[in-house]
Amino acid sequence: MFMRMMYDEKLAQAAYLIGCQKTGEAVVIDPERDVDRYIELAAENGLRIVATAETHIHADFVSGSRELAERIGAKVYVSDEGDADWKYQWLDSRLAGGSYDHRLLKDGDVFEIGNIRFQTIHTPGHTPEHIVFLITDLGAGADEPIGMASGDFVFVGDLGRPDLLETAAGQSGAMEPSARRLFRTIAKLDSIPDFVQVWPAHGAGSACGKALGAVPMSTIGYEKRFNPAIKAASSEENFVNFILSGQPEPPMYFATMKRVNKVGPEVLGGVPNPPQITLEQLRALDPKQVAIVDTRPWEAFRDAHVPKSICLPLSKSFNTDAGSYLGEREPIYLLIKPNMVDETIRDLIRVGLDNIMGWFDASDLERYEDASHSLVALAEIDAEQAAAVLVAPELLVLDVRRATEFREGHIPGAINIAHTRLVSRLDEIPHNRRVLVNCLSGGRSAGSSSVLQRHGYQVVNLAGGINAWYEVQGKSRGE
Repeated sequence: MFMRMMYDEKLAQAAYLIGCQKTGEAVVIDPERDVDRYIELAAENGLRIVATAETHIHADFVSGSRELAERIGAKVYVSDEGDADWKYQWLDSRLAGGSYDHRLLKDGDVFEIGNIRFQTIHTPGHTPEHIVFLITDLGAGADEPIGMASGDFVFVGDLGRPDLLETAAGQSGAMEPSARRLFRTIAKLDSIPDFVQVWPAHGAGSACGKALGAVPMSTIGYEKRFNPAIKAASSEENFVNFILSGQPEPPMYFATMKRVNKVGPEVLGGVPNPPQITLEQLRALDPKQVAIVDTRPWEAFRDAHVPKSICLPLSKSFNTDAGSYLGEREPIYLLIKPNMVDETIRDLIRVGLDNIMGWFDASDLERYEDASHSLVALAEIDAEQAAAVLVAPELLVLDVRRATEFREGHIPGAINIAHTRLVSRLDEIPHNRRVLVNCLSGGRSAGSSSVLQRHGYQVVNLAGGINAWYEVQGKSRGE
């Protein structure tokens, strides 16, 4: 048996290419949308992908299953559990007409790829239709599974959060029943041998849980002994309280991903290749009609940027930040280094931002200014300066950290809106006040400041964030 995890560091998402080396057939579990890399990896190892499988309808990235079905005719294996709201709606919508080759799976169903057996277990809680796959290498003579593709059920050190139906998908009142359903699902682990490996769909940094570990894989036995969420299941009430507390605010794009993956992602037919635009075309862009995404570091953006552009440096949080700041259908133009174009486009389409119209070489931005066009700056002050201006009645302090961080301590009088939810809550910020934006160390507040500036707010970023603020306050108290 061949198994390779393909990991997206930015979304902390894992897809698994599993193949039978004897027959040359392979399946991809939970693929992302730019499927060329799975096809290439399979070919490099003497395999051809004949199937794609999903553990559930994903909220944090656009699935690549439809893309694989269109591109190479892969058979689709997906869940048929859950109620009518959690059924895949694209399986009968081939672009050429008719249905994709597919099989709907129920609890206990088995399918084989070459000499590898995949047993389906229904594991509701994170979502109603969620399933996992127990994987047995029949070709090696095994009669028990080697691993479990656990999706968003069991992570290393955590379980998939059960609140997203309410906090991301907007189903009021769904949070607690989902948590209780997840509690009952945990008992299914008792029928799986402790030696079975756990191959989760996410690692540290994913917003699909609150405490995911950085180790990529684990075992059933280890997680049953040491996973804090599983250990909290000493009683149903204790578990519900534990699993629902401290969950981070889901990014804005999660609700869109749920809808897209249910009704069917648009088929791209390959990674988009938008054109490079000229300086004249950049100057002609209307930031009220398009999003100008500046991928340079914050310091460069702060000092000089195209008016009403958005600061989105190419960090590990780029996908999540882009999905939170940009609209699904919004035309996007990138200010970027040419060697980063392909990677960045992949990042955008993985979170459903397909409308990428063009890009401009960021190294030429200094030529932007002429008699009719000027670059602008975004104000930033340090913590000592902030302490002096906080007395101004027109100043509003906006803390864009998670609510859990905010509760641990914040600047007096600050209001809290997580940066991943900011665009949906702009109406809570008055335009007649100057806004001082802070986060932990200055990264999230930088992007948030640019979003606010784009929407017409008078903005100041706090350099160094709350960390710098506490350092100054400590000095002033003689600590």
